[in-house]
Order: sequence, then structure tokens, then C-alpha cells
Amino acid sequence: MPLYLIERNFAEQLELNPPGVSAIAKINGEEGVNWLFSFLSADKRKSYCLYEAANPEAIREAARRANVPADVIIEVSKFQPELMLAAA
Repeated sequence: MPLYLIERNFAEQLELNPPGVSAIAKINGEEGVNWLFSFLSADKRKSYCLYEAANPEAIREAARRANVPADVIIEVSKFQPELMLAAA
């Protein structure tokens, strides 16, 4: 399944809690989207999330339903330097 990096910009600091994360995970599952992990900026106003999804539209629909931004969606591929170095 394709991988996507999503940049999200929040007007206020993001405060995550278990019920909120659970609600997002439920919506993602209904849309066929898998949230792998996220990075949160030091000011808690921007996040970078790695997702698996069939296409960007599924990510946009899940974000719309969860009422979270999906400002930039970029298809990416995984690269692990240690695997390349081990093969050398």
C-alpha cells in the first residue's frame, strides 16, 4: 500500500488524548487509512504524519471527518540507510 507524509498546521497547540486518538483511528479504519506514526513540532502547532492509504483522497476524507487539517499530502517511499550499507 502506498505511503504518504501529511503535513498538518494547527491554529492552536495540539493536545492529544486517548479518546481523541481513538476517534481518529476509528474514522481512519472506516476510510481504509492506516496511521503509522507522527512527529509533532516543538510548538505543538504542526505535525508530520506517516500514513498508508490507497490514495490521497482517502486521507483527505478521513481528515475531513475527523476535523483535522491535511494541508500537504506527499506520496513517499521508505528508505533505510542501514539496509543499503549492510548490502554494500
